[in-house]
Amino acid sequence: MEHTEKRVMKLVKVSMIAAIYVALTLAVAPFAYGPVQFRVSEAMTVLPAFTTMAIPGLSLGCCLANLIGLFLGNPLGLVDAVFGTLATLLAAVISWKIGRCKSRTVRYLLVPLPPVVANAVIVGAELTVVLNEGADFGKAYLLNALSVGIGEAVICYTLGILLMVVLQKNDFYKKIF
Repeated sequence: MEHTEKRVMKLVKVSMIAAIYVALTLAVAPFAYGPVQFRVSEAMTVLPAFTTMAIPGLSLGCCLANLIGLFLGNPLGLVDAVFGTLATLLAAVISWKIGRCKSRTVRYLLVPLPPVVANAVIVGAELTVVLNEGADFGKAYLLNALSVGIGEAVICYTLGILLMVVLQKNDFYKKIF
């Protein structure tokens, strides 16, 4: 019975992370999709440093937010649900690995980096392939990658680090994860 309760609690926590990610993305929907993205929900990409449950939670949340975005007019639709989710999953796994580092300074500097790089590279390519027909691929890719990367960096290195500080303070993360 105890094993079942633990599994249910893990499922609930994964689902809550996904639901919060979706809610935060939809709260800023006009800024959450397309070449210029400022997803407040991306601050949550630091959570894998605190719990492995954030890896499936963020991935599921990203996938659902992108599928809902399809109905809100996101021109990338299913492509975004696949490749955006892949970028989130990759970044979450790398952030989790970095989060295991003992140095708090290293964690604060590097945990937010994988989502910035993964989204710049993967979503930048996705935007270029889907939206820039006939344009010089190299220039279009560079612009898209920079645009996505800058938006991601602003969120991850401000709100993301703030979230890390709050969770780290008095070991608050241990109470919720």
